[in-house]
Amino acid sequence: MFDKLKTAEERFLQLEDKLASPDVAQNQEEFTKIMKEYKNLTPIIEKYREYKKLTEDMEGARLLMEEGGELYEMALEEYKDCKEKISLAEEELKILLIPKDPNDDKNVVVEIRGGAGGEEAALFAYVLYRMYNMYSQTAGFKTELLSCNETELGGFKEVTFMISGEGAFSRFKFESGVHRVQRVPETETQGRIHTSTATVAVLPEAEEVEIEIAPTDVIIETCKSSGAGGQHVNKTESAIRLIHKPTGIVVECQDERSQFKNKDKAFKLLRTKLYDMKQQEMDSKIASERKSQVGTGDRSERIRTYNYPQGRVTDHRIGFTVYSLEAFLNGDIGQMLDKLATADAAEKLKGEE
Repeated sequence: MFDKLKTAEERFLQLEDKLASPDVAQNQEEFTKIMKEYKNLTPIIEKYREYKKLTEDMEGARLLMEEGGELYEMALEEYKDCKEKISLAEEELKILLIPKDPNDDKNVVVEIRGGAGGEEAALFAYVLYRMYNMYSQTAGFKTELLSCNETELGGFKEVTFMISGEGAFSRFKFESGVHRVQRVPETETQGRIHTSTATVAVLPEAEEVEIEIAPTDVIIETCKSSGAGGQHVNKTESAIRLIHKPTGIVVECQDERSQFKNKDKAFKLLRTKLYDMKQQEMDSKIASERKSQVGTGDRSERIRTYNYPQGRVTDHRIGFTVYSLEAFLNGDIGQMLDKLATADAAEKLKGEE
């Protein structure tokens, strides 16, 4: 571990020199690339330097203890304190040295679809969409609706939106999978609890430089917006549908009144889907894991259950339960996301050992 840390610190110092170079400062692309690597290394180097300072302080306290005298008790206390802090710093450094997901800093495209349960599943899809939006607002992320297919009762057969902000993918990536809800639908006259599902897929946004789309590979269609309502639905041909001929991927955006804006959003979404497909092809293991997470929307393929009668939310992957369903659905999901990230880091740490 310490060989890695020494190498990382040497690289950090090299990057500092490069950032101070006028040639690099004038090359925006090169500067951005170096700054990104520098920023990723910063927390590791800061913790490593803190660790080295603690070891120096502990050694100083040990020497004072050997001298004895009136400073012995004070030195002993400092020695114990440094030893405890060093142990914690070592664990933090192990986690910091875990290879970072290259997508962690990216914006994400989230797709939510009603699964098993018909109209009730569509209503639950809306509840999840609202939950992620409310959390994003409090956590400093920006959301942007890309497309949706509404139902008459206000649910979503499917909805696609983007979450933008630093570290968006690292924060939301564990939300992919089947979410199950147990509650009494408003349409249920006999008070019976129904079980429905919605699937969530979280995809890292692809940049134009990562995915190039040849104009001849795309069929662009304009059409009238469709859905359950809205001020300009079915009135103007502002909706855009893209058909990617090589893969058969179809995306549609209709949220904006402007055809140009919908086209821009549609191409963002298409690039993201192609990037996701490319990643799955490169890593069959990741592909199989994602398939098992997102699945078909069947009740048996669940990652989380939202139980209204008992007011609880349980994530089945980590066995963690929150007993404040209302607050959770109003966007208070930070604790759950923290637990999932911690569990993932622990698993990766086992793999490194």
